[in-house]
Amino acid sequence: MANQPANTGAAGLTLIKSFEGLSLEKYRDAVGKWTIGYGHLILPQENFPQALSNKEAEDLLRADLGMTERGVHRLVTVDLNQNQFDALVAFAFNVGLGNLQDSTLLRLLNQGQYQAAADQLPRWNKAGGKILPGLTRRRDAERALFMAPVN
Repeated sequence: MANQPANTGAAGLTLIKSFEGLSLEKYRDAVGKWTIGYGHLILPQENFPQALSNKEAEDLLRADLGMTERGVHRLVTVDLNQNQFDALVAFAFNVGLGNLQDSTLLRLLNQGQYQAAADQLPRWNKAGGKILPGLTRRRDAERALFMAPVN
């Protein structure tokens, strides 16, 4: 089994929160999906008739990240340091585990090609077929975190 952190660290949480932003009220995201909190996609069986508290938004994020962290553990077969893990969780949280699973990024990473995998991140800057400046900034931040040494 690969040696990987159990949970997203402080740098990953900060990155995710900064790009997801916090909305205590539900809204439609860039591709029209209902969202609330820190980028929580509202599932058909969920109902948010009123605004969330900050604690509820944080709890939802932690639950969502738990699913994403488990997915990264399942898909990635090589060792990851905390920054690499955090960057992959941030990426997968945004694009979905299915997209990570089918990606060239994952294939390269599992071959031990860490630099080549990191270089795939900037390619994921589109939503609805359009390049979004916010996604470009996010992918650059994820790549920088992935490549940053752990102190």
